[in-house]
Amino acid sequence: GRLFYAAAGSSGLMALADALEMPGTFGIPQSRIVILFAGGVAALEDMVGGVEDDREQAKADVFSKSISTKDLLIAVSASGTTPYALAAMEAAKAHSARTAGIANNAGSPLLALADYPVHLPTPPEVLAGSTRMGAGTAQKIALNMMSTLMAMKLGHVHDGLMVNLRADNAKLKRRSQAIVAAISGCSESEAAIHLDLAGGAVKSAILLARGARDRLQAESLLERTGHMLRPALSEIDRAANTA
Repeated sequence: GRLFYAAAGSSGLMALADALEMPGTFGIPQSRIVILFAGGVAALEDMVGGVEDDREQAKADVFSKSISTKDLLIAVSASGTTPYALAAMEAAKAHSARTAGIANNAGSPLLALADYPVHLPTPPEVLAGSTRMGAGTAQKIALNMMSTLMAMKLGHVHDGLMVNLRADNAKLKRRSQAIVAAISGCSESEAAIHLDLAGGAVKSAILLARGARDRLQAESLLERTGHMLRPALSEIDRAANTA
């Protein structure tokens, strides 16, 4: 399934930041992340307020992505009453998708409508009427926690290390080497060789460093263990001890 984010204004920016970080940090395919931001791309350059009231656009945005029962939509709204977020959730529920709602006001319509309501009780804003600081900061923290816990559950994190990261720059390539070395016990120069053999896949490179015969065996082992590195490592170690 896919993960949908639906929000407007400051809440939308918090959701957007979390969504955009998922592929690089956790290796979640971009095709499985859907961002529904009130006003679309144009609103990122000129964030006018009127678009958050457009219920019909929200429904159209959800329908255009063919949301289904396999998907989860997270709607975010400080007040819990933003029309765009509410309409997006209603549209998702109409297609039997699961829904989570994040709001800062207790008892708000968004929380009442969501399958999984998340209330973030924040105090009055320093700037009255603006949700950029208190509510927005709490939303960012909550979204970070949710996505990180999800990644851990899916096996994309191992002992606090990002074993499913997408190394698409020099810094992340060095980090990948350090992760492979730290978990497998090999040197970073050896880790670089294993990463090349694994096509850049950190988990496969770790298994190669620990004794997997080749990339195919490493990938097959990960398939059997649900892409969980710990049981895959245990299987490699058992095979080595009985050899």
